[in-house]
Amino acid sequence: MNYLKKTLFLFALLAMMSTMRLSIGLVEAQDSSTVNPHYAALLNNSMWFYEAQRSGKLPSNNRVPWRHTSVEDEQDQNHDLSGGYYDAGDYMKFTLPLAHSLTLISWGGMEWYDGYTRANQSGYLQSTIRWGTDWLLKAHPDANTLYVQVGSGKIDNNYWGPDTGIPTPRPSYAITNTATGTDVAAMTAAALASASSFFRQMGNDTTYATTLLNAAQSVFALAETQPFQTYTKAVPEADNLYQTNKYSSQLVYGALWLYKASGNSDYRGKASHYYDQFNLGETRSVIPMDWADCSGAVSILVYHAATRWLDTMIDPSSSSASSSPCMFTKGGMLWCDGYSDSNSMVPLQDTALLALLYSRLHPPKSKQYTEFATKQIEYMLGNNYMMTPYVCGVHMNSPHNPHHAGASGGTDIGKIDTSPPEELYILYGAVVGGPNKEDLFYDERSDWKQTEVALDYNAPFQGLVAYQISTNAADPPYVTITSPRPSVYRSFVFPGWLLAAIIVVVVFILAGIGYCLWLKRHGLKQRWGGPKAYQV
Repeated sequence: MNYLKKTLFLFALLAMMSTMRLSIGLVEAQDSSTVNPHYAALLNNSMWFYEAQRSGKLPSNNRVPWRHTSVEDEQDQNHDLSGGYYDAGDYMKFTLPLAHSLTLISWGGMEWYDGYTRANQSGYLQSTIRWGTDWLLKAHPDANTLYVQVGSGKIDNNYWGPDTGIPTPRPSYAITNTATGTDVAAMTAAALASASSFFRQMGNDTTYATTLLNAAQSVFALAETQPFQTYTKAVPEADNLYQTNKYSSQLVYGALWLYKASGNSDYRGKASHYYDQFNLGETRSVIPMDWADCSGAVSILVYHAATRWLDTMIDPSSSSASSSPCMFTKGGMLWCDGYSDSNSMVPLQDTALLALLYSRLHPPKSKQYTEFATKQIEYMLGNNYMMTPYVCGVHMNSPHNPHHAGASGGTDIGKIDTSPPEELYILYGAVVGGPNKEDLFYDERSDWKQTEVALDYNAPFQGLVAYQISTNAADPPYVTITSPRPSVYRSFVFPGWLLAAIIVVVVFILAGIGYCLWLKRHGLKQRWGGPKAYQV
């Protein structure tokens, strides 16, 4: 019951703060002359990136000249799944990371809406969210079905070319009431419910908000259908692409957002029930938040668990830090082993966003959390060893070769780095994976861990930039950088198998040399070392 009361208090507080920020934003939007132009451009460019990821029939006001109307996905299973967003640098569509991204964008949009209005970006924000939620509505055609993937990894991952030649077939995959997928359904409910709150509070579109809320309630009912299981058990085609290993935090996350969107106390009760049932408050290990696990976001929403989660993530001196996989690199980047290896900008941004969301709710540590977040924002925007903002198209040191088939201009996956040698089109606003643990970045198209782009990479970025605008932050670091990115070269590291083979060969060679020396010595001994014959 204590968890339930604290959750109720938090959502009342969040609703009050969102309403206050909306009023402030409308006043401040009247004078946009004081808005930092660099952050305003970043916010605009980030949503330009989402336009570059649009699938289906593009609208007449499309701002990306090299994009075309593409694969409308209306054929498979006789169901219309056209529209939505391509997930990353390829042409597949996935419900799970899209739902995660839309939730963060909506959440940040409500928290710092004044940043969007001051930068004259509120219309683009609504369009960005709606392009995704319109597709989620299509993906949930009835109470017993949720489409979770469009396209085959085996086909799509072998294609490297423009959006005019996307290979077919493009099979679609769904979870149902008999082939359940608890995690993805609950995350979809969170996305639809958070977007419903956004459009009701910020967009003044109560009709669309109600449509989204009804769909969120329906898909959450599907999430609660037994047996509880991760969706890749029902859709193995998504395994090794976007799979999770749990569904507990997603159930709580979906219920919390439904409570915020509807005010229905039944969802508050469900959130409390699942929180206790799965012992989320007793979990001692702390892991970063991403599309696969939203326990970090749940801790912020539930409030009482947030301090321990954040302190464990960002404070090495914390008493609970021993259970964290995270530390800081020499350059000051938050690095979480096992999570940052394939996209270092994601744990950095997600943690910074949650720290800012919580900082105003917990005054004793507000300064610590905002300072942490600010340093991470500055790192990703140029205050790093590579003097590189990890956002495309904003500076001469920005990444020039994001792992993106459409923007690359290439058509040969076998020559991904050389044809062409530099990206043909600038992918404005795209956040790339980021540097390695040594703070080094190589800007190679084939190195997807460093140069991949994706919907969920830019989702927290939107909120972080809107926060900077809202708080009148100073110029991003890249503004004063005039030197080119330092040249770095990969040091060759022997693969384990190769090193073992070399050792075996060396041992055989030494053994051979030793044997030859023994034979030679033995022969000399027989020749000169036997009993001597003395002449008489």
